[in-house]
Amino acid sequence: MAYAGLGALQMFNGFNGNQPMPPSEAELATQALNEESLYRFPSFDSDAAVMLGLSLRKRFRSSSRHVKVRGMVISIQTIAGHTLFSCTVGNLGGLDGAGDVSLDSWACLEGMISVVRRTGHSSYYVEKGMNAMGKTQKQLGVQPDLKICGGAFPIWLENAPCCPIAVVACYSGSSQDDHHLVVTSVRDYLKKLVRDNPPPPAPSTMATSMGTSMGTSMGTSALGQSIPTIMSTGMAHQHTGHTHAHSHTGRPPSTEWVRDPASRGIQHLHDEHDDYHDHSGELEYRD
Repeated sequence: MAYAGLGALQMFNGFNGNQPMPPSEAELATQALNEESLYRFPSFDSDAAVMLGLSLRKRFRSSSRHVKVRGMVISIQTIAGHTLFSCTVGNLGGLDGAGDVSLDSWACLEGMISVVRRTGHSSYYVEKGMNAMGKTQKQLGVQPDLKICGGAFPIWLENAPCCPIAVVACYSGSSQDDHHLVVTSVRDYLKKLVRDNPPPPAPSTMATSMGTSMGTSMGTSALGQSIPTIMSTGMAHQHTGHTHAHSHTGRPPSTEWVRDPASRGIQHLHDEHDDYHDHSGELEYRD
């Protein structure tokens, strides 16, 4: 009885042996929302769209789904509707009369992209959120041309939280599989981007100490006095009424000292071989 009761309890809780119960619609919606926050691009342009689109196409062709569902349509568009990448995996018509894709596939894909434009979220998140509320598309007043099923994913920039910049979407008829295919392709693309463009290394401690010592030595004159000290000394000479020009060897190595001689108390430039003294307001030159 005890074992029978445990088995009944496991069946009631959704367990079949050691397998856990599948996630609820609300949990799937939360997971899809977290993916939107996690996978954001540092930048995005037409070249990035082509690389992402080709990666998505290659991933589908190398999977077993290509044999089972045969075809897929892929599109990457800006949020304003400009197409950056578009392709078909498979043919519209085959020798047996059955094509890999149909014209309805493109209509469904455009309907999924419109969902992202209207909500700013992935079509899979909208689908699972709607199912978690127990509502239908008609009950929510959603337009019939919008296709609420997984496969369309917003492309966000890291530094632009106002709205998505583009939409990447694929359609093969399976909502969950199409969504996972797009999210996996986006995730691997971002990983490759970080791997190919690593951040610059941080400066070493030795380079920092060398820069500090060089900055300290450049801020001190050849006489061992700092530049602010020499400037204040020059201003003191100006106030006493006696101004003496510094010799060429006594000038500190500072560009500001050469550009603005008035700031150090010298009011007139002269040749370095001349000398002058101020007596009662008159200048007396001596060679």
